[in-house]
Amino acid sequence: MRTTTPSVFIRGIGSYAPDRILSNNELSTIVETSDEWIFTRSGIRERHVAAPEETCADIAAQAARKAIENAGLQPADIDLVIAATVSSESPVPSVACRVQHALGIPAGTPAFDIAAACSGFVYLLQIASHMMRAGDYKNVLIVAAERLSGTVDWSDRTTCVLFGDGGGAAVLNKCDIPSVGILGNVLGGDGSKGNLLSVRPRPSPPPPPAGGLPTGTHVISMSGKEIFRNAVRVMSQACRSVLEKCGISAEEIALIVPHQANIRIIEAIAGELKLPLDRFKINLERYGNTSAASIPLALDEAWREGRVRHGDLLLLVAFGGGFTWGATLVRWHAPDASATPATA
Repeated sequence: MRTTTPSVFIRGIGSYAPDRILSNNELSTIVETSDEWIFTRSGIRERHVAAPEETCADIAAQAARKAIENAGLQPADIDLVIAATVSSESPVPSVACRVQHALGIPAGTPAFDIAAACSGFVYLLQIASHMMRAGDYKNVLIVAAERLSGTVDWSDRTTCVLFGDGGGAAVLNKCDIPSVGILGNVLGGDGSKGNLLSVRPRPSPPPPPAGGLPTGTHVISMSGKEIFRNAVRVMSQACRSVLEKCGISAEEIALIVPHQANIRIIEAIAGELKLPLDRFKINLERYGNTSAASIPLALDEAWREGRVRHGDLLLLVAFGGGFTWGATLVRWHAPDASATPATA
């Protein structure tokens, strides 16, 4: 009989972004804007946009396949699939079930989605780790994917310039080594402010596609200034809370992987935590805001760059519509197949 709680760690990680890159300059031919206007306000230069036939589940499956390979496992080894998204083309079947089928994960394997917007991956880490520590699952695939290009109003320069498509995934595993992997989580939500960032029915019929970009019946609506203030406040608080919970100081953190929404938000959080900006992984310039996918996409990139090493303390923090937020503290554990960065 087990007498100690097992550790849960990230055994493999992977990410995917669609081939098409939409630059600020190209976007300026579709809506009244400019590269300078977008970059100075957000830190974004370009974003990836899914092909018309590419679904949210396709994006998720691409990232998930890489994570399973990076973990040194086969799809048949996965015994639970959980996905996070707010931009699936349809609620049923779930993205998780479609990923299960696409990758050949055995039928009968539990699979379900959650909707926590940009905080989705942090939520997935806590949900999956708790289910694993209960003893029921061994190799859990968590995947966050978004196809936000079908949910933005391409005539609204205040929102369409911010978002992109992409996916990130991780395979979680258990081990008996104490104090590695996921050390602590803090999650939160506040539905009273949900109207500040939402996806609503388009008030008028969608215009003809511009530049080959998709149009949808629902579009993102947001109040930028209020979101900025709330994001900085709750993300900073979440960081402090999880560090205090785990008895770790901010100075001990090797790398912070924040949700990639706006460079000004990240700079403000760095100031609140009194940490240099080079302690943060930032790839916002090349991907924009990919919602739930942004943290695993950035984490996978940091891993492949060699910025994440065995024994490092990592802090993942996010804020999203709903409102939702969360922070997870991880001590990176890299055994066997995941001990060296993937090359692709």
